[in-house]
Amino acid sequence: MKAAGVFIFTGGLDDAVPVFSVDASSGTPLFTDGPFVETKEHLGGFAVVDVADEEAARLWAGKIAVACGWPQEVRRFRVPM
Repeated sequence: MKAAGVFIFTGGLDDAVPVFSVDASSGTPLFTDGPFVETKEHLGGFAVVDVADEEAARLWAGKIAVACGWPQEVRRFRVPM
């Protein structure tokens, strides 16, 4: 993939850490523990941010939810070694 010029990055979701969701459809980010954002639609797309801790992840997830107007599910990303 690298030689063909199509490789961007790879990794996976870290299933050993807590998952949370954020919904800003009311105008204020509402955080809930656990996966599976409550919505009738499943929208594709993702953002990868490099933050120091869960507090920073919550801050930025709230900003993303407000900016795009859609609930977000937040998970830690594992980068392969």
